[in-house]
Amino acid sequence: MSRAYNFSAGPATLPEAVLRQAQEEMLDFRGVGASIVELSHRGPEFIQVAAEAEADLRRLMGIPQDYAVLFTAGGATTAQALIPLNFAAPGQVADYVVTGHWGKTALKQAAPYVTINLAANTEAGGFRDAPPPSTWSLSKDAAYVHYTANETIHGVEYRDIPDVGEVPLVADFSSSIASEPLDVSKFGVIYAGAQKNLGPVGISVVIVRRDLLSRAGQPRADIFNYASNLAAESMLNTPPSWNWYLLGLTVKWMLAEGGVEEFARRNARKAALLYTTIDQSGGYYRNEVVPAARSRMNVPFFLHDAALDAPFLAEAKDAGLISLKGHRVLGGMRASIYNAMPEEGVQALAAFMQDFQRRHG
Repeated sequence: MSRAYNFSAGPATLPEAVLRQAQEEMLDFRGVGASIVELSHRGPEFIQVAAEAEADLRRLMGIPQDYAVLFTAGGATTAQALIPLNFAAPGQVADYVVTGHWGKTALKQAAPYVTINLAANTEAGGFRDAPPPSTWSLSKDAAYVHYTANETIHGVEYRDIPDVGEVPLVADFSSSIASEPLDVSKFGVIYAGAQKNLGPVGISVVIVRRDLLSRAGQPRADIFNYASNLAAESMLNTPPSWNWYLLGLTVKWMLAEGGVEEFARRNARKAALLYTTIDQSGGYYRNEVVPAARSRMNVPFFLHDAALDAPFLAEAKDAGLISLKGHRVLGGMRASIYNAMPEEGVQALAAFMQDFQRRHG
């Protein structure tokens, strides 16, 4: 079997070593005689898997003990709705910064529960930039300030942590979590769908400063209460145990590879190679994001002639390079180069792009 280089934005490529270990343990988890997906989440085997996943994630990201770690079913969109329910009073103002599709989605999910103050919005410019926090129009008494650290579709990323004073900073890190060192203590809440850098689709990580869990929030069912989920160790109901297990394996793999410091170096090299290939193509390929705001994780690009999109994708697939079609919101192409994408994959893509230009230019 020959595996392709998979540039999917999510569900995204997983480390081959993780997939092979899951394959080996699929029928018989560590001598138990059953798969982990068949075992009770209350049993000792899965309890150990869950505990190791949290301990390893804390080590990987340097998460302080005054922060709780939750493993929740669903994706980031679910968290976007639960954050105002848990951390804002009914109708309280919350500041939102919108720099792409997922920032707009976060705003939409929160709108029924809070009074939105649009602190910054780059939609008029086509979501091609990340306005500096010094330009944000922040409220005086906001419940929190929300921004999207990396826009998966539009390829816009904030590398520096915004300073918003004493107001809790809430960030969607779905597509850049654990891609480089991060000072978690600067945030009130960090949330991320796992299906890009941490594991499979269907499970998310929510990292919450513990004092925020004492906020009354808004009337909500207990299953939507983050404090109740923490008290139940993320098992208030039956969790997505297989997804949690794969997340744990992925985090162990990242630690074994050298942790976030090593992935920061790899990701910088991958992004530099791909953007250089685009920028030195003489306009044959183009990326429309302001260079200082370019994402290291998601690289959208366009060919100079849209009529070449179909042959580009077909020939890329034949070359073992898949999932390069851009999101329907933006069109064009997109290469997602998360932690599990090896440098060899980006090298292969860059070489293909140069060869395609020679043959079709």
